[in-house]
Amino acid sequence: MAMLGLMLVAALCLGSASAASLGAVLTEGGMVSGDNYGVSGLFRYMDVFKGIPFAAPPGRFEKPKPHPGWDGILKAKDYRKRCLQVNLVQTETRGDEDCLYLNVWVPQGRKEVSYNLPVMVWIYGGGFLVGASNGANFLDNHLYNGEEIANRGNVIVVTLSYRVGTLGFLSTGDDGIPGNYGLWDQHAGIAWVHRNIRAFGGDADNITVFGESAGGASVNFQLISPKNKGLIRRGISQSGVALCPWAVNRNPREFAELVATRVHCPTDDKMAACLKMTDARTLTLAGSLNMHASAAAPVVQKLVLSPVIDGDFLPDEPANLFVNAAEIDYIIGANDMDGHLFAGLDVPSLNQPLHSTPLEDLKTLVAALTKEKGPQAAELAYGEYSHTWGKKPTKEEIKRAVVEVETDYIFLVPTQAALYQHNSVATTGRTYSYLFSQASRNPGFPSWMGADHAEDLQFVFGKPFATPLGYWPKHRDVSGYMIAYWTNFAKTGDPNKGESKVPVTWPAFNQETHQYVDINHRMGRNSVKQKMRLRFVNYWTNTYASLPTIY
Repeated sequence: MAMLGLMLVAALCLGSASAASLGAVLTEGGMVSGDNYGVSGLFRYMDVFKGIPFAAPPGRFEKPKPHPGWDGILKAKDYRKRCLQVNLVQTETRGDEDCLYLNVWVPQGRKEVSYNLPVMVWIYGGGFLVGASNGANFLDNHLYNGEEIANRGNVIVVTLSYRVGTLGFLSTGDDGIPGNYGLWDQHAGIAWVHRNIRAFGGDADNITVFGESAGGASVNFQLISPKNKGLIRRGISQSGVALCPWAVNRNPREFAELVATRVHCPTDDKMAACLKMTDARTLTLAGSLNMHASAAAPVVQKLVLSPVIDGDFLPDEPANLFVNAAEIDYIIGANDMDGHLFAGLDVPSLNQPLHSTPLEDLKTLVAALTKEKGPQAAELAYGEYSHTWGKKPTKEEIKRAVVEVETDYIFLVPTQAALYQHNSVATTGRTYSYLFSQASRNPGFPSWMGADHAEDLQFVFGKPFATPLGYWPKHRDVSGYMIAYWTNFAKTGDPNKGESKVPVTWPAFNQETHQYVDINHRMGRNSVKQKMRLRFVNYWTNTYASLPTIY
């Protein structure tokens, strides 16, 4: 046994001595070097590059420009600062204007470096207000660490930064400050990957862009913009699409004038010039959630720093641009209780287990969400969500209805609309639909609680494998399923076909069968379902949409 142990140590040492590594890589800006280390799996290694600039430090309210390059070898071993943004409580700022960097994970075998691997580019969420390419960080455990996806799926993972908040999405609605700078940053990052990823062992013609929440909507915008023609092969939108009610600001001038007033700029033809000269941190704070809309308005109605139809990156309404994604394979889905995060803020009694949620709170919420269509819309919507109740609804029925209303309105129904839209115009592009329903791990939530907003992220990024003590085996199961589906899809355009085994065959979506897969740790033959919340999808997309706008 001792001899066997010595032989194993010798083999491991030999393996590490001959570990495949890219070493320094030549990019268009110059040479970059990263880290190489062993990962789980027999003789598996990972090349990691953190903080590679994909554009020059951005000018204020300007599109990104090419990076001028550097001399020598750039050490790409540390994450760079996030783009300048408000903190989570919206009272201070953090980050920097010089922020257009990306990170790359390249899986390697023992002897030969990887070649022609599929590439997955991650776009983070955060309401277009906050976020970072490395994600939340606790004890150097970064949420958007691409190692588990790259290693388990044998793909290259890239995470990129983009401007958010005022600096990323303020628009005067004219040529002064057209807006969409965050979307242009994403585009610049994707284009950089397309031009440079071959040097890292990637297939420049097989790029999948994936993201969650505002990142999911961003993926949708990137797929349908004519600016990305030929750059993207596939897309995955998790809990966010371009058709979400918060994804497009159709009255940007109003908010630009509000920001201008708060930073003491005029609101006439000198507004744009003044805003461009204003201190960046002052501008960023002026675009916080606390600076606009009535305090009683639902949170979703305060998310107004978002993309605009600028006649350039987005030349038309998003619904009219899906034809640009006709040849792109697309996975679209949502979490079954995506709206819970927002509902808990809008209706505080929701998360107080010992207190009932008054029926009036539900009616008030419905009225606020349907305000533009008037009282009739609120009455019809309330009728839809209470149609199964008896004369005296239970405490749980009312609370669940609050969550369902916000989930449907903010996330689920728009994702379904995008599915139908993509499928109706697709030529060679395939469409796949999913619902993520793994019960929340939050011990404070009620027993009926499903998957809250952003709870899918830990599973997509393999946290149950990276930090096993924090999870149960069932969580590793669902994480393995998601990584397998996502990376198979990146390889082949079919989540079932690739190197990774999946628990159930996921059928493509079409308008005859309306099939989707329900993702959780109990996956089996009953996980393929049909007509996701069709009654409520029909209400919002047909009945509600056909009502006249009053406000």
